[in-house]
Amino acid sequence: MTKQTPEEAAAVSVADEVRAELARQRKTAAELASVLGITQHTAGRRLNGGTHFNVLELFLVASWLGLTVEEIARRAEHAAQHAAEKQRVA
Repeated sequence: MTKQTPEEAAAVSVADEVRAELARQRKTAAELASVLGITQHTAGRRLNGGTHFNVLELFLVASWLGLTVEEIARRAEHAAQHAAEKQRVA
């Protein structure tokens, strides 16, 4: 397994947070795809971290979810730090 760069890890954390917020708001990947003007397959790749959200997409997603990009980033950073702490303890 190859180690992720900090940038890749951050992008995956952002995808994880977007996916979590979709679940909290009971919104679907299909709805996300429509908002972004992309296919459901492409939206799925964004949500699983296979392809990173670009800046414009993040602004559109944040607005649609009633959040700011900063809030998504803060939550993603917090979740990544929590996961790293759990991994150190294990």
